[in-house]
Amino acid sequence: MQLTPLVAIHMSAALAATAIGPIALWARRGRAQRPRLHRAFGYAWVTLMTITATSAIFIKGTRIPGIGGFGPVHILIPVVFGFLILAFWFLAKGNINGHRKSMQGLFVGTCIAGIFTLVPGRYLHGALLGALGIA
Repeated sequence: MQLTPLVAIHMSAALAATAIGPIALWARRGRAQRPRLHRAFGYAWVTLMTITATSAIFIKGTRIPGIGGFGPVHILIPVVFGFLILAFWFLAKGNINGHRKSMQGLFVGTCIAGIFTLVPGRYLHGALLGALGIA
């Protein structure tokens, strides 16, 4: 696989979401809560995750067996959309605890999935670690 514009968009959105996610989560922790910061970074994170999941629909794999180019990692697409919808549904119903748990779970889950992109043989492993001289 090579770095196409679609892969670059996907990777950039995922990395940016990983970087700003903790800010959105932190802004609502502790005694000094920052609702404006939480909302701004939260919406930015949701936008980036939507871009990440949507772009993943169009990235087909050929190395791992799948159906129509969709491998096991593509199961994350409906999971991301489902959790985002669930989190906003909880928010609309006033269930802040449900919203918090949904967003925290989605963030941690996507970070864990992101770690698997660094497995040897995957594109990001060679691109990122190779550029650093580690791979």
